[in-house]
Amino acid sequence: MLGRIERESPAHAALAAQAGGWSGLVVPDGGAPAAAGPQELVELLDLGTADDTLATVASIADLAAVVHLGHPEQPAPALEEALLAGDTSLMVTAAAAVRTQWVWVGHPEATGGAVVIDESGLRDCRDVLRTLGVSPRLVPARTPIDERVAIAGPDGSLVVERPRVPAGLVELAGSERLGALPPVWYGLLESRDVWPRFAGPAQVWLAFGPYDDHRGSLQPTLAVIADAGVDLQHLRSHPSQMGPHVFFTSFLCPRVEVLDALAADLDTRGVAHRTLGVLPGQGFVPGPAALTPRWAGA
Repeated sequence: MLGRIERESPAHAALAAQAGGWSGLVVPDGGAPAAAGPQELVELLDLGTADDTLATVASIADLAAVVHLGHPEQPAPALEEALLAGDTSLMVTAAAAVRTQWVWVGHPEATGGAVVIDESGLRDCRDVLRTLGVSPRLVPARTPIDERVAIAGPDGSLVVERPRVPAGLVELAGSERLGALPPVWYGLLESRDVWPRFAGPAQVWLAFGPYDDHRGSLQPTLAVIADAGVDLQHLRSHPSQMGPHVFFTSFLCPRVEVLDALAADLDTRGVAHRTLGVLPGQGFVPGPAALTPRWAGA
């Protein structure tokens, strides 16, 4: 069985499941999830809030969930934190990018008014909507389409997935800019006793806590990671109730033996750690949003 968080777009989650060939079944020997036919993925189970979804996946065998990743190389902070705070069996094991299906629609005679949009739509489209100068009106993802139309009224409009556009509404000028948005990355969240075995490269999400609380205690752990031949692509700290900070990392791992050896070395040194994700593949395109830094003295 395969589900999703209630706030996630049902259309995009289903497309990601189709693109990834995910069924949500955990293969006992550590292999890849079994493929599922498109007819099975018309609507994924609504598993409730993010916390409810993680707890349900951890407690029910053969249930997985499609979750928004941010990017395989640079995970969304909220997902990293939820995974580390959740059951120790939870892990993201695959990634797929899907073209966004968002369109901006309204009555042909619409003259303005609020743009009704849900949480996932605002997450993906906020920058474009800001440049269009519109006023979003946020509604819960569970709000039925007919209720959104009623909220918008005759002068308002909707941002909604193309397959869910109601009869009588047409695309508005500027909707094409939503269609030009970059693909969105989703992942398969499973409950596993061990991380999947992988022969080729895989993106690994590793969280750890320094072995001791003193100035410079992070450096020895970073040295262990460097000695393993790993080049961090992502490093982020977050306050912890069990110490000053925890650290989230993401890196490309050439083969599973490297991850095995790194985990064993961290264990030997008494460094608390968890592998939060193992996503087979490399060169995940499109990449994370890049910026042009302006350094002091440049």
